[in-house]
Amino acid sequence: MADRDEFGAFLVGFLVGAVAGGVTALLMAPQSGEETRTMIRDKSIELRDKASVTAEEAMRRAQAAADDAKAWAAQASETARAKLGGKSADVEVDAAPAAKPAAKSSSS
Repeated sequence: MADRDEFGAFLVGFLVGAVAGGVTALLMAPQSGEETRTMIRDKSIELRDKASVTAEEAMRRAQAAADDAKAWAAQASETARAKLGGKSADVEVDAAPAAKPAAKSSSS
């Protein structure tokens, strides 16, 4: 998981650097203000479209991960029911994690 965090930090830094470099290049370019504004407008539309595509891809991946988790949970549930045999009617699956009971002291 630490690898994901490091990669995410690298990716964010890379994107921030790319945007800062792009803005600097546009502002320092030897062209008229109108041309610069047009270029900025075009690039912003392009970036918005790329962000939209990236967000849609992230949503698809998240949905696929959720579907995989549901399938795994269903398989685990079926395995547990099979191991329990006839007692499966008394068992309900709770999505919330169970609270651990407080440890009792032995000095009573």
